[in-house]
Amino acid sequence: MIRLFRHYISQALLTLLIAEALNLFWAIYFGRTLRMAQSYQWSWPHFGEVVPNALLFTAVMITIMVALGLYERHFWRGKGDMLLRVSISFLLGLFVMTSIYYLFPDLYLGRGEFSLTFVIAFVGVLLLRFVFFQATDHDLLKRRVLVLGVGQHAAQIEELQEHPATAATSFRVMGYVRVHEDEARQVSEARAIQVTGTLYDLTEKLRIDEIVTAMDDRRKGFPVDEILECKMQGVMVSNFLNFFERESGKIELDALRPSNFIFADGLHAALFKRFAKRSFDLITSLILLALAWPIMLLAALAVWIESGGRGPILYRQIRVGRKEQCFEVIKFRSMRVDAEKDGKAVWAGQNDSRITWVGAILRETRIDELPQLFNVLWGQMSFVGPRPERPQFVADLGKNIPFYSMRHMVKPGITGWAQICYPYGASEEDAREKLRYDLYYIKNYSFFFDVVILLQTVHTVLWGKGAH
Repeated sequence: MIRLFRHYISQALLTLLIAEALNLFWAIYFGRTLRMAQSYQWSWPHFGEVVPNALLFTAVMITIMVALGLYERHFWRGKGDMLLRVSISFLLGLFVMTSIYYLFPDLYLGRGEFSLTFVIAFVGVLLLRFVFFQATDHDLLKRRVLVLGVGQHAAQIEELQEHPATAATSFRVMGYVRVHEDEARQVSEARAIQVTGTLYDLTEKLRIDEIVTAMDDRRKGFPVDEILECKMQGVMVSNFLNFFERESGKIELDALRPSNFIFADGLHAALFKRFAKRSFDLITSLILLALAWPIMLLAALAVWIESGGRGPILYRQIRVGRKEQCFEVIKFRSMRVDAEKDGKAVWAGQNDSRITWVGAILRETRIDELPQLFNVLWGQMSFVGPRPERPQFVADLGKNIPFYSMRHMVKPGITGWAQICYPYGASEEDAREKLRYDLYYIKNYSFFFDVVILLQTVHTVLWGKGAH
């Protein structure tokens, strides 16, 4: 993993992105070359002539592929799902490029040249993906990790390694070392390693790239001198919390301490950062309102017709925002008017009987949340951030989940890192899991991260992940 603009990105997937971008760029050149050869013009095209079209084609296709989650391994399930997403990416790319050529005729490519370009690019992407699968399944390309500890934290690393999103692309644990006898073992005995010499001798023997200190209680026998020797000899040393955050894209609450946020470099609310985020919110919301108003009009009409012209079209609900200030969120009504007859807040569950037929469609496609663009324009919400919760839920969750109030350090959002990484939840345990992603976003916020989340929200909508 490497950290790019405070967001951790898999080196393997970043390499794949660069390789596919080069493939897309040169597809234009070779497409024109083949077309000229078909016309018996045996000469290579001038490189400068294809650069504008090549850059445009590359930018469009990479943007679409990012939006469909093709550079986030945990978004797709196996080769079949990945191939489906690649195919959909090229269909969308065909539509977008055709629209651009219609609007800007000076960029137009002939049909023959355009078709050859798409075939070359598509075949190139498939070949690169095949090589990617073969390469990332090979243990030689994984970082070799030695874990100090055999308790709960070590078991979490073992579980993380078995997750398909990380196991195939990132690291391989070579073993677990029990640092002190008092630590209860929660990893298999077969994975435990006895240190017979020095810790550095063990790292040399196992060709370790990184040591992770994952003892449940570091106050008991922390081997400072031996770890320092390994670090001085060039072995990377990480603590459990940073390692887990880097590899999973979320924060482990049980290991979190206030100092981890106090000294984090992504939390300072500089004036430029606030201005950039607010400008991004305003511009994005205005663009989406300009594009989505016909859909919003149809949605309002559908809700009105289904209710027989008697129920309200919009649904207003009190939510908790930044600094725990309450505001009224606006959505298209997707439930019956009497959904909460007794006035008591109730979690919305899967296949909730209170959801209307039209409401189910609006929720599945996220159209019900489009009126929240006005909350963004009014400054109550941001486009990207933690989802706002109701005061009743916030009061209960704040008592039971550590660090829950920290999600109110920033404005709530229409979409967010938790929304694209975790399916919709309706329980305290789900709220706890989503908080782990929300805190990762808050700790590692950047404008680049907002753009990544916004693009990948398209994937969430198309695949119905997290819809509610």
